[in-house]
Parts: sequence; structure tokens; C-alpha cells
Amino acid sequence: MRVVYLGTPAAAVPPLRALLASAHEVVAVVTRPDRPRDRRGGSPQPSPVKQAAQEAGLPVLEPPGGRDPELPGRLAALGADIGVSCAFGYLLPDPVLAAFPRGIINLHFSLLPAYRGAAPVQRALLDGAAVTGVTTFVIDAGMDTGPMLLAAEVPVHDGEDAGALTARLAEVGARLVVETLDALEGGQVEPRPQPEEGASLAPKVSGEEARLDFTRPAGRLADAVRAFTPAPGAWTTHRGRRLKITRAVPAGGGDRGAGDQGPGRIAMDPDGRLLVGTGDGALELLEVRPEGRRAMSGAEFARGARLGPAEWLGR
Repeated sequence: MRVVYLGTPAAAVPPLRALLASAHEVVAVVTRPDRPRDRRGGSPQPSPVKQAAQEAGLPVLEPPGGRDPELPGRLAALGADIGVSCAFGYLLPDPVLAAFPRGIINLHFSLLPAYRGAAPVQRALLDGAAVTGVTTFVIDAGMDTGPMLLAAEVPVHDGEDAGALTARLAEVGARLVVETLDALEGGQVEPRPQPEEGASLAPKVSGEEARLDFTRPAGRLADAVRAFTPAPGAWTTHRGRRLKITRAVPAGGGDRGAGDQGPGRIAMDPDGRLLVGTGDGALELLEVRPEGRRAMSGAEFARGARLGPAEWLGR
């Protein structure tokens, strides 16, 4: 089939490359316009998908939004059979969907109908999910509510953060996208409605939501650190300055350590671990990133900060 691919971030690159290596023909790529890489500004940079498309010599469309009035006509003129979308970043209105005879299928990083929305990987990790997956479905007017095509389960590894899990899901999803197009072309799959049972939402995570609340249990805080790494970054404050927590685990060994002193209190235990009290014990801070500095181990941070006998996070 002739395919137009719509995607933007690094996670959307493996499906594009899988399509390029398949029997299907990618005729063009649609991505978001160049933009600065971070909030500090700088010169606009191409999206990872745009870079991959240019390396492959593909035409690239960069509409200012999904409702760009010129977009449906430009897509229809490409003569593609179907669109394939992954983390494109824009909602697609009916005129865009109608530009393709077979519509647009989307690769979503959850087992639908669970975790419909912008942050399925982060929300799954926040919930402590042991299994997630990827689903292909036909885009409709709803938020990830269209009829499903194929799905694949993916186990969540111990200690895996959102960045690592997203990268694995992208690789599994890349294979699933090609399998889906092959099955559609061969008449081997039909879209089926999503069940209502098990439906849940996965809204985008805000920076304030990523602030850690140390009255919560240690296990849930460890899940939050995984979910918010690398973005927007789990954080708290120490001595009035922001401190990102990039790796953390519930403290083991039956030693509550700093947890005996109350939620938010930090201390080094006799084994040299940096512990913070939580709602049900202690959380070991394996890696942190002080404001304006590089990432470092919890022990290194503690030595440099010269922690006093009564110091707290989040105050």
C-alpha cells in the first residue's frame, strides 16, 4: 500500500523505518514544524521523524496544526491509500481522515481501551502496571476511541523508567504497524470496536504533578520517579532549590532509616545510602540531579551537600 506517515518524536522513528523496510511504499511524511529543543530557546531544530525522513529522501510536510485548511488537499494529492500515525502531536479532524481512502491508523502505546490519551506509558508506570503493550486502531473523532486492529503485550521490566519503556514499545510497535498493514491489505483483519470495560484515560503530565509528595508510600513514589523520567522529571526541593530524582527504590533490608524520622526527612544510613522518609518507610535515592548541575548518585549528593542532622526535602 501507498502510505503517508505522521509522527514527530524519537519514539515515532522506529515505525517509520520499519515501514521503509517493508513492502509498503512511504510516499511522504507529515511532522510538526521545527522548534527549539528546550524551554531555554535556541535555534529551531527538526523533529526526529523529519530527520529520519530527510535521510530517506522523503517529501516532508510541516503543517502548523492538524486543522490547517490546506492539509487535506495536500494529503489527497499524494495519492496514498492509508495514513499511519504515531505520536504525531496534533488532533486530526474529519477532512484530514477523509484524505485517505482507508483512513488513518494509529499506533498507541497501551493495550486499548486502557490509557487513552497523551501519556499512556507514564500513567501505566504510575499505576505500577506489570504489563502494558501497543495497539493499532483506526482513528475516529474521539480520543483514542477508534476500532482496534492488532495489539501486542509487553511486560514492564523492574526499575524501567518511561524513557526505556517507550523505546521498547516503539520497537514492538514498529513490527506491529507493518503486520497491521499486511493484514489489512490481505483482508486478514477487520476493525473491531473497543470494549467499554477497562477503559481509562491517560492525560498529559504537568510539571506540578511530577512534584513528589513524601507522605505517599515508598513504592508509589518509586513508581512516580520511573513514570516521570526523563520528562517532565520527578522533583522536590532541598534548601529551597529544585532537586530532580531520577532513580529511586524502596529501601530494603528491614531498615526504615530516615523513614523513622517522618516523611521528607533525608539522611545517610550506616551503609552509605541516601534515604528519605515516606508515608510507610524509607525511599533510597539512587540518583539525583541538583538544579543547574549534572546527575549524580545519592551518596555523592549527600557528601557534597554536607547534610546536617535534621534536613528535609520538599520544604
